[in-house]
Amino acid sequence: MQGGLIAVAVAPHAPRLGVEERVPAFQTGLIDGLKQLGQALRGLRPDLFVVNSAHWVTTFNWYATVQETHRGVCVADEAPDLMPGTPYERKGDPAFARAFVEELRAAGIPTLPNDSPHYQWDYAALVPLLYLDPDAEIPVVQIPTVHQSSLVEAVEVGRLLDRVAQGTGRRVCVIASTALSHALQRGPEKWPTPERMALDKQLIGHLERGEVARLLEWLLPYSRDAVAEMGGRVLAVMCGALVALHARAGALRGRLYGAYAQSSGSGNASVAVVPA
Repeated sequence: MQGGLIAVAVAPHAPRLGVEERVPAFQTGLIDGLKQLGQALRGLRPDLFVVNSAHWVTTFNWYATVQETHRGVCVADEAPDLMPGTPYERKGDPAFARAFVEELRAAGIPTLPNDSPHYQWDYAALVPLLYLDPDAEIPVVQIPTVHQSSLVEAVEVGRLLDRVAQGTGRRVCVIASTALSHALQRGPEKWPTPERMALDKQLIGHLERGEVARLLEWLLPYSRDAVAEMGGRVLAVMCGALVALHARAGALRGRLYGAYAQSSGSGNASVAVVPA
């Protein structure tokens, strides 16, 4: 079976999205976008979602979840009133996760398996999947955001995901669960500044046009000037995955699903990039 990355996407995870019937009107476009993105990704018949969560923050090491089954109750720890406890049960892919660990180790990147039977997902891992795969049919491997990683290292991790996918024969969609600009303010209805919204829309435009080289040269100044979530590390993994997808598949094209919308001063969007 031929494996490799088949799509790379960015998806929002604001905690107000975690309980659909309570989502405020100004964020319903984000829900629509996640649902449309999920339909598009499922239509590609992936074997696996690799979810890079902006809220699973590790200090030094990369990890991959090697559990056979992901099971637990997810609480939005920063806002338990918004997401007080959502049960989840989703299939894992231990073979892919362990291959990821070995691939990164071989590249000199400190990486370990997360095999804890007590590990509970953060809401940035779960919220997008509630809409991308509501029936929990597609296996999931979660990877973290590493505080001490550079953007260069994060790009390399994203690039190596394609090699792992090919080696394991998996058709993989990489999901970057992150906001875009992320200078937070009190007040869920508040938008980013006009300057940061303009930067976010430039980022979306680069993704829609599949401009991988432009994204790479633009990533560092964007991450600084837009105040990207987690310093742009999740977007850097996404960019590395796009580099690998472009090298293997050629021209790429992207699509914005639903609306670009605000959440407490952050900018959020659902965008998928696939071979053209």
